[in-house]
Amino acid sequence: MSTNQWLATGNFNTAYQQEQRNFLTHLDRSIFSIFLILLYVWIPLMNLSNKYMLVVDNILIAIVAVMGLNLVTGFAGLISIGHAAFVGIGAYTVASFCQVIGDRHIIITHFWPVMIVISGFVGAAFGAVVGLPALRLKHLYLAIATLSFQMIFQWVINFMSFFNQGQTIFVGRVFWFTGKVGRKDHYMFWYFVILTIVVILGFGIRNLLKTKYGRCLVAVRDNDRAADAMGMNPGLTKVYAFALAGFFAGVAGALHAYVYRGVGFESFTLHESVGYLAMAIVGGLGTLNGSFWGPTALKYLDLQVEHLSEVAGQYLPSTMNLSTAMKPFTFGLVIVLFLMFEPRGIANWWRIAKSYTKLWPFRY
Repeated sequence: MSTNQWLATGNFNTAYQQEQRNFLTHLDRSIFSIFLILLYVWIPLMNLSNKYMLVVDNILIAIVAVMGLNLVTGFAGLISIGHAAFVGIGAYTVASFCQVIGDRHIIITHFWPVMIVISGFVGAAFGAVVGLPALRLKHLYLAIATLSFQMIFQWVINFMSFFNQGQTIFVGRVFWFTGKVGRKDHYMFWYFVILTIVVILGFGIRNLLKTKYGRCLVAVRDNDRAADAMGMNPGLTKVYAFALAGFFAGVAGALHAYVYRGVGFESFTLHESVGYLAMAIVGGLGTLNGSFWGPTALKYLDLQVEHLSEVAGQYLPSTMNLSTAMKPFTFGLVIVLFLMFEPRGIANWWRIAKSYTKLWPFRY
C-alpha cells in the first residue's frame, strides 16, 4: 500500500475513529446532540398528563423491540413473525419472579436494573434456540417457523397455571435513590429510564454494525453462499442475529412489565408481532434510524385516529365504536401505501432531507 494518501485506493482505515470521520460531520454531531438534549429536557417541561406520558413510554419500548427486529430482519434478512413472543418472554421473566418471590420483594422493587438485564439474556437464550432452524430454513419457511414459536408461546401462557393462564400478574412499584417511585412520577421516571436504555442500545447497534460481525450480517443477507466462500460462518451469524434480537425484545418486555406494573397475555399476541414488523417496514428495514421512525409514526397515527374517532363519535350513534373500526383500516392502508410507494421507509425520506441540507444551495 502506498504511503501517499492521494495515491492509495480502497478502504485502508485501521481504526474505528478513522471510519467515523468518513461518515459523520460536525453538523451531524451537533444536530444529534441538540436533539438528545431536547428529549431529556423538552418532554418533562411539557408537563404531559399520565395518559400521554404512557403513550411516549410505549413508543420508546416499541423502539427497543424494533431495534432488535431490525437486526434480524433488516440487517440479517431473516423474516421473524414471532417477535412479540420474545417481548413476552422478557415480560414473563419478571412476572415469574413475582410469582415465586412476590411482587414486592426487594429483587423486584430495588434491583429492577438487574431484572431488566436478566430478562434480556433470557430472551437472547430463547432467540438462539429459535434461530437454530435458520441453519436450514430460509425466507417463507423460516417465517413459518417463527410463527410456530409465536403460537407455542401463546399456548403455554394461556394454559399454564403458573402464568395465571394469561391473566394479569402484578408487578410492584420500584425504588430509586430518592425512595419509592409514586403514582404521580411513575411514567416520567420510566421515561428517563427507557430513554437512557434506548440511547445506550442505539449506540451499541451503531458500533456493532461497524465491526466484523455487523458486516457479516449484511453479507449473509445479500448472499450467504458468497459470505461462506469468503470465510464467514453464515449459520452462526444467523443464530447470533436471533439471539441479539431476543435480547432487545427481552429488555423491551421487562420495561413493559414495569411500566404497566403488570403482565397480561393480550400485549404479546400475533397481532403485536405483525405490528412490530410493520413498524420496521414503515421506518425502513436495514436502517438504524428506521427503528426510531417506524414506532413513532405508527403510534402517533393510532393516537390521531383515536382523537378523530372521539370527535366523530359525537355525531354518531353511541353503539358505533369508530375507533375499533378505523384503527385496523388505517394500519393496513399505511402498510400497503409504504410497500407500494416507499418500500425503503421513512428512513429514506430522512436520508434525502439530509442530502438536500448538506448540498444546498446545489441541487440534490
